[in-house]
Order: sequence, then C-alpha cells, then structure tokens
Amino acid sequence: MTQITRRTGRSTPSQFMAMVWRARLTLRTSERVDWRERLSITARRETFGKTAQYLSCRRIRYVSVGFYFLLDGHEDTLCFRGKCLLTCLYGRVEVMGFTIEEGQQSYSLFSPASHCPISIRGLESVRALENRNEKLLKSIMTNSSIILLEPIETPMTRFLSSFPDLSELISAPTQNAHILCLPGNLLETCLSFIGNMDGSAVILVCGIKNVGKSTFIRVLINTLLNYVDYLEGDLGQTEFTPAGCLSLMTVREPLLGPPFTHQHTPEHMIYYGQSSCESDLDRYLESLKSLWCRRSQSREAPVIINTMGWVKGFGFQLLVDMIRFFPVSHVVQLSHGGTIQCPALTPEFLKTANGCQTHPPTQTALDEFTESHSPAKIYTHLNVQAEFQGVGRQGTRSNEQRDLSLLAYLSQLQSPDPGPVRPLHSLVPYQVPHTAVALGVTHCDVAPTHMFYAANGSLVGLCCLAEKVASKGGPVFLSQAPICPCVGLGVLRGIDMARGLYFLLTPVEPSVLRKVNCLLLGGISLPSCILTAQPDFEGGVPYLTTDYSFDLTGAGKLRVFKGLMRPSQMGTQ
Repeated sequence: MTQITRRTGRSTPSQFMAMVWRARLTLRTSERVDWRERLSITARRETFGKTAQYLSCRRIRYVSVGFYFLLDGHEDTLCFRGKCLLTCLYGRVEVMGFTIEEGQQSYSLFSPASHCPISIRGLESVRALENRNEKLLKSIMTNSSIILLEPIETPMTRFLSSFPDLSELISAPTQNAHILCLPGNLLETCLSFIGNMDGSAVILVCGIKNVGKSTFIRVLINTLLNYVDYLEGDLGQTEFTPAGCLSLMTVREPLLGPPFTHQHTPEHMIYYGQSSCESDLDRYLESLKSLWCRRSQSREAPVIINTMGWVKGFGFQLLVDMIRFFPVSHVVQLSHGGTIQCPALTPEFLKTANGCQTHPPTQTALDEFTESHSPAKIYTHLNVQAEFQGVGRQGTRSNEQRDLSLLAYLSQLQSPDPGPVRPLHSLVPYQVPHTAVALGVTHCDVAPTHMFYAANGSLVGLCCLAEKVASKGGPVFLSQAPICPCVGLGVLRGIDMARGLYFLLTPVEPSVLRKVNCLLLGGISLPSCILTAQPDFEGGVPYLTTDYSFDLTGAGKLRVFKGLMRPSQMGTQ
C-alpha cells in the first residue's frame, strides 16, 4: 500500500513520520459520484501501533479509487513514498519543479525507497471558486488545491517486483527519510540568467559526487519544459539510459521519479561500454563531440549538460575541455560543506587551465596591447553550496542504481497488458547471422579466439557502422572500438557455432534492428538477479560457476589506462 507522510511546515510528532493512511469505505463504489461529493467521506490516519485523532473534513479524504488531498496554499506539502497517478482536480501543485494545474493530464509519480521522498507542494492560485456558496466548499480557500492520488502499476514495476530483493523497492515504509531541499532562490537565479540571454542557454552542471547534481538537473528540466535538450556526460549515473551510454535527446515530459522510472530511447546515443571513462579519455571526449555535432544548430531549446562526479585530476581536465568544446552560457558548480573540492571554473580560471585535449593560448607581454589577443570565453558561473541533510554521503550504492536502470530498460520486453511477469529466458530471441554483424569489445583487449567466450551471456550495444560489414563467410571481429550511433542494448543470450547464429534479446523495434551491423561488448555486467533469481527456471543455471578462484594469476580482468599514454600529460612533447 502506498505510504504518505504529511508535512505542513510545522513540527510533527515523531511517531507520525511514517504514516499509513487508511479509511473507512462508506462510499457506494458502484455509483458514479462527483469529486465534490466524495469529499464528505470521513478518514483517519494510523501510525504503526497507534491511531491518531480524526482529521478535519477539509484535509484528506479517501475513496475506493484513491486518495484525495486538500492542500492549503504554498504552506502545505505532502511527502510521498510509493507509486501513484496524480491528478490535480482544483488549483495547482508543484512536484520537483513541475507545475500541475487543474484540467491537465494525470502524471505518474514514483518515489521508491532507494531515493529521497518526493514532495507535492501546493501553490497559490488566484482563480475564484465556482459555486462558492455550496456547503461543502465554504471552508476551502481560494488558494487551495485538491489532488487525487490513484494506484498505478506498469510493466517496469511488475518486472522489478518479481525479484525477491526488489519486491519492496517502491512500497517500503518511510523511516528516517530525508527530503532533498534545494536552495530556495537557486532555480529563480538560473532562470533569471537564462531569460536575459540572447538565444538558447547551454547550462553545464558539475560538482563532486553525492552533492545533488542529478536532482538539481531534474528540477531544472521540469522548470524549463516544454522542450529541453539534454546531453548525457555521466557514464555511471545516466538519467535516461542504462549506464555506459552517452546520449543526446529532447525531453518533452516531466521527470517525476529517479532515473530508472523514466528510461527512454534518445534521438542520438553512443555506447561507451563502461561506467567510467578513465581508461580512454580521448574516446569519451570524441564521443561527446560527435553527439553535439548531430544537434541542429538552429534549435533554440535550452541545453543541459550533465557531467561526472569526477572533479579531480583528469576528471577536472575533462570539465575544462567540455567548457571549451561546447558553447556553454552557464556553469553551475555544486559543492558542500564550505570546503573546496575543486577550483571554481570561472572564465578567469579558464584562461590558464589545462585540459586533456585543450590548453590555454600562449600569450606574451605584448598581447594585451595588440588586437591579436584572443578574447576569453564568456559565460556565467554560479557556485552553489548544497545544504540538504545527507549531502556528501552516499545513499543507494552506485552499482545498485545502475542495476535498477538496466532492469527497468529490460522491463520493456514485458507485455504492456496486465498479467504475470515473463522471465527473460522464456522469451523468443532474434536470430542474427554471424556474417551480418561485426563483434567488438570496448573496454579491454580480447583475442579473436576468445571473443565468443567473452560475449556469450553478456550485455551488448546495438550499433550502426557507417561502412558495410565485409565477411568472408565467418564472424567479423573489430580490432578497436568504433565511435558510432547506438540504437539500444540487448542481451546476447546464446551463440550457435554450428549454424553461425547469435541469439539476441532486445526491446528495440524490428524496423530499427535492420540498421544494426555491429555488436559492442562493454564492461557493463548484467545484474546478478537476472541470472540467479528469475522464476520458473528448471535445471542448472547457465553462465554461473562457483568453482573459480580470483587468486590465480590472470584470473582478473586486465585494465589498460590509455589516458596515461598522452605525451602532454606525461610532461613531454
């Protein structure tokens, strides 16, 4: 059952911090009743082990179809945990920077236990009440809002709930949960800068990990909608795709949940294949530049660039390169604790900063008196101190969040119709001839004779090479990882050597799959529950063994750090 905790800005007894709203069903559910009439139903709230007093009739109502709440202006806030469909029946409310008004469509809200609870805040409205003299509405103020929260179930939630360890992910009780609160004037300051600019704004958001970058970006996107372009530069904590993907897409719908609840196929995507770019910095930067070149230069939608939490050493140099490569108009740099995690990326600092691929121009003492002096890059720098509770401390582990995003992506293989979850091993895969696609590895060197062993039972990127795959009657292997478009991901669940076939599971449409001529194997592993916890499996579990020792020489993965091979970084020319 969905859990709701109510926050009104006033002190609340600790025993009410994790409430379950229950009600006496006194409504005749077989009859269609207007929402104003439904407000007359009595309700009570119960805590774990203690029943509270009956609430005022103007505060909350429950009917068989869901929860009705009355929010009194901007001082009323609901702290929400669970999943629901939100409809604003009267007035307007704000959820993560997105305003929902009466008459708009319903929106899905997801507030799982892995992330901070979502808050629903009432907003002031100047709209006069209709039928003000009705007895039921006499106590409702003009700046009140009435919302309906209805239960919701999706293929994603059904699929995740089928795994024992995730069955309580979106329905776990709220205990000692912290609400993530951004500085009150932060978004207003950003929007004031954007409103005063000529042309489209390009906002680069950076900062150390666990400082609130992702949440800030979601709120900023929701505030800037209707259309926002989003460039993903964080390989480990991606917003719209599984980890290991760099992407460019246009956001048209609000983001009302964590990343795994809104997995989408971007317009442009490149499969890097790792959750960090430290092994090949050049490929990371070239991939981002390739994505940017595919964006129409005539577009006037604002652009938000997400970056990694790696802000020291080579990671900081990558930020310097990105500011120089892209026409950045705003740099929002988040930090916490009043300590300096990295230097401020101001235009003045950029005059002398070194990047991985870029360097400041060589200047002489006479440059300031000549017209040949190259002007400094101009942009607005905004330094923000995050002060929410829990800042700088890791909540859900990064690898667990990556697993959730990948599981949510694979849930697209499920039927949209209600029904039992179908295990992945029960689905019919595509059969792809070895001669039709090339097979490559992005993260390490693999001998051709071991390529099939490495790829079998693994996650692969479905990519499109510009040139046609030339086969001499057998499989085609790539010697290096290309930078090419990716249309999605798939699970290479089997390889038939006798018939020369790959068996592939993917949610990508068949019409798009016809363009794929390359499978890229990366370092992103399938979640262990895919192999160990799927229901209705008979016999031994494939691809798993317990008879293995990492103590043997060569048993671990060989890591190659290509970034150290750059002469300029070694201090030599």
